[in-house]
Amino acid sequence: MIRLYILVICFICSFVLNTFAKDESIYDKIDLFGEVLDKIGKEYVEDVDQSKTIDAAINGVLQSLDPYSSYLSPKNLEEMQTDTRGKFGGLGIEVGMEAGVVKVISPIDNSPAERKGIKAGDYIVKINNIQVQGKTLNEAVDLMRGPVGSDIEITVRRIGVRKSLKFNITREIIEVASVKSQIFDNKIGYIRLTSFNENSDDQVKKEISKFRKNTKIDGYILDLRNNPGGLLTQAIRISDFFLNEGEIVSTKGRDKEENEKWFAKKGDLIKGKALIVLINKGSASASEIVAGALKDHKRAILVGQTSYGKGSVQSIIPLKNRGAIRLTISKYYLPSGQSISEVGVTPDIFVEEDNDDFRILSENDNQLNFARKLFTG
Repeated sequence: MIRLYILVICFICSFVLNTFAKDESIYDKIDLFGEVLDKIGKEYVEDVDQSKTIDAAINGVLQSLDPYSSYLSPKNLEEMQTDTRGKFGGLGIEVGMEAGVVKVISPIDNSPAERKGIKAGDYIVKINNIQVQGKTLNEAVDLMRGPVGSDIEITVRRIGVRKSLKFNITREIIEVASVKSQIFDNKIGYIRLTSFNENSDDQVKKEISKFRKNTKIDGYILDLRNNPGGLLTQAIRISDFFLNEGEIVSTKGRDKEENEKWFAKKGDLIKGKALIVLINKGSASASEIVAGALKDHKRAILVGQTSYGKGSVQSIIPLKNRGAIRLTISKYYLPSGQSISEVGVTPDIFVEEDNDDFRILSENDNQLNFARKLFTG
């Protein structure tokens, strides 16, 4: 345990060294941090789990860098790997941190949270009457997890709504079917992509192959709304499905090895047919790569709302304790050279959600209805 403390102290102090006055040596900072730990252990009003204190310190350092860097305990890492494979328990929301507050990036289609009315952009302020502000993202996520079938009360603040909103939600096993499709108006091939997991590209390709057999299909809608992203490799492959050439995305980091560019290969799977991409403020990360690349190459018309604005790449770096750190190692740039960090991808045609009853793929889905009218004239 002592060795762990020393390693953590060195890690933290190496970070703070760059942010404090130069005349304070790293050894002074190590001593200071050790003194703080000692005071907490001896004088805090309650017994403290020193292991959790160290975890919180590590996480605090990482989250001070940006909203997407964080510490993953062995348990958190295992849960994250399960999420990426497409099946997990919970409420069905992707969350992040913004100015120390837990923010909903997007609810998952047909999840308990989505059915109850949680929306992208909501700020979670309480979980079962426990104040969330001041807690780490992992702590907030742990509060939201629980036995399948158990209830939880989420209190959120929503921009434009004066009073806080309370939602009573029953936890479920969340199974992410990342691709759904159907035909609209006998001539529009509609593909909804809800996440970029390990086999999303195969699923999208399969649906396009089905549509190509239907000679009446003369246009496509790719729906990326409330898609929080996922694997960069999947974003590149799916973008390539609709392009014949040109840059898809590039990444730039401090380490030159992280500076890469990816280009499309010849072979537009829909043979140049018209393409509309739907985005909203819940479209993040990999979704923004796809939407931005297709917009920059004038391959698609973007309809909806400005996307979330997550323009950075995180790497999962394993640690000796079988946990990991999620660390931002580079930022990605669209073919135009623009970074989407904090600004997002803007649609060609702005269509705001009509009202609070708005639901994707419902009768109230005015964004989808608008896209269909573009095809039908």
